[in-house]
Amino acid sequence: MPQLDTADHYVNQRDGRYMDMALEQAREAQALGEVPIGAVLVSAEGMVLAAAGNRRETWQDPTAHAELMVLRLAAQRQESWRLLDTTLYVTLEPCVMCMGAIILARVPTLVFGAHDPRAGAVGSIYDFSTDERFNHRVEVRPGVRGAACSTLLSDFFASLRQRRQKRCRPSSPDQG
Repeated sequence: MPQLDTADHYVNQRDGRYMDMALEQAREAQALGEVPIGAVLVSAEGMVLAAAGNRRETWQDPTAHAELMVLRLAAQRQESWRLLDTTLYVTLEPCVMCMGAIILARVPTLVFGAHDPRAGAVGSIYDFSTDERFNHRVEVRPGVRGAACSTLLSDFFASLRQRRQKRCRPSSPDQG
């Protein structure tokens, strides 16, 4: 059983278990060279309806975010675009596109790990979850396994920067 982040002492077991599944999806995406973001959609009864990691690079599709893939797959399996009585677990705060899809799919509850100060649409830049102009509100539980989610992303981008620096370094004249 993975250890709780120190900030996760208040996290219920269910949220922790499904966020761990989302983290596993993120690691699988990372193994493919993707930004490590994972998502899992769960029914009220605790059944996993869909799970996925990012595939933007693999598919060269700007919409292949983990959240959208999970929503599409679950809607197909449920034979309904209304994903009522579900909870979406995602390792990173959803962007505007994903949050729009979450609202349109009528997902009632969102649980996410790390905040996204550059593109987050659940409080970081925008807050679509509480915007009264929409016809649907989303209950949000942020920060579940936040440290683990944040570390996974930070380590990925640090490694990416390191690889880019190695490729861009000019060779020294002594090397021949």
